[in-house]
Parts: sequence; C-alpha cells; structure tokens
Amino acid sequence: MKTIELTVERRSTRGKNEARRTRIARKIPAVVYGAGKETVPITVDTRALSDAFRGGAGENAIFLLKLSGSDQSRHAMIKEFQRDPVTRRPVHLDFVRVLMDTKIRVGVPVEIVGIARGVKVDAGILDFVTREIEIECLPGNIPDHLPVDVSDLGIGDMLRVSAIRAPEGVEILEDPERVVVHVAHPAQEAVAPAEVEAVEGEAAEPEVLRKGKAVTEEEGEEKKEK
Repeated sequence: MKTIELTVERRSTRGKNEARRTRIARKIPAVVYGAGKETVPITVDTRALSDAFRGGAGENAIFLLKLSGSDQSRHAMIKEFQRDPVTRRPVHLDFVRVLMDTKIRVGVPVEIVGIARGVKVDAGILDFVTREIEIECLPGNIPDHLPVDVSDLGIGDMLRVSAIRAPEGVEILEDPERVVVHVAHPAQEAVAPAEVEAVEGEAAEPEVLRKGKAVTEEEGEEKKEK
C-alpha cells in the first residue's frame, strides 16, 4: 500500500466558531493522536483530501501528514470521518498515528472473484456472509482487499476463511471455520410468486457500512482530546 502525502496546518484555537470559520475557508478541522504523544489540532485542505480519495486512497490508507512551515511529519490513518448528515460534506477528521515498523490490526474487505458455477448453471443464490476480514500486519503491508474465487462453488457449497490466501506478511485473525460465501438452493417452483419475491428480497445484498479502523497498542492507553 502506497503512502499518501498530505500537507496539514496546525490550529492555534478551538471551538465551534473557529471550526465554522475553518470550514468556510474550505478546510477540515482535525486532530492527530496516539503513539504515546500529545493530541495535536490541525486543519486539512478539503480539495487535497478529495484528490487523495479520487486517486485511490481506500479505507485503510496510510497518510504522511506533513506540517506546513516545518520539517515535521508523521504517518497516520483516519480513525473517524465525520460528515454533515444533510450535505454529506466532511466536518471533522480523527487521525491516529501509526509506526511503520509496528504491526496493527485492521479490517480488510473481501472481494468476490468470478461467478459461482451453482449460480451460473443452476440458478442458485450466492450468499455473501462475511464481507470483511480482520488481519494483522505492518502498516505498509495492508492489502486493499482479499480476493476470493468462487468460480468452482456449486449448489450447497461454501467457502471458509481457511481458504483465503493472505499476502506475505499478513496474518488473518478470523476463525478459520467462519463461512465467507455460500451458494444456496434456488427458490422452489411450487412456492407462490409472492413468497418468491420475499425470498429474493431477503437474498439481496445489504448495505455495507465502513468499519474496521486501525487498532494500536497505544490507543487504548490514551484519552482522546475533544
């Protein structure tokens, strides 16, 4: 995973009024904490952050925060991303410091590869049970996703965590017996049309919520400054 450079500025004042002025200036109020160091209030340029995400920065992106006007820099990950509930614009960011030579735990999304034989040939239903896998590795080794090839799965077949091959330097922490995907039998022809619609509605993929932020040893020992 590549490191994304992001220039930030230190905030000298705090409070709702200051945060409002910061957002008017098209900047996002934020804090950086963790790694046994003090919490530092900063601002992030809205356009620069948007460019980073458009450039491929994912959920577990590693940022190199460079303090404007100094030679100070620090690797960090986004711990919390707050958005306005109406406009969906970012209103606050929490960055947690990471040490590039210290392992961390994060959740990585599972990516389905191929079309299951039971779906393609026998009209089965692919049940995507586990969409995210917890792993442990160095920050620089975090994969964007963990691919799972379902092409050979027939009706009634399932694929467990033990079948996932993690990249070198990455340890999977989930129960090996946990089911990742399962190919269910198609609806029976004798079922009434209304019941078939209900079954299909239940099989639809649910909305995926982001989660699985970085967990560091220092984070539990610190109290985040509000």
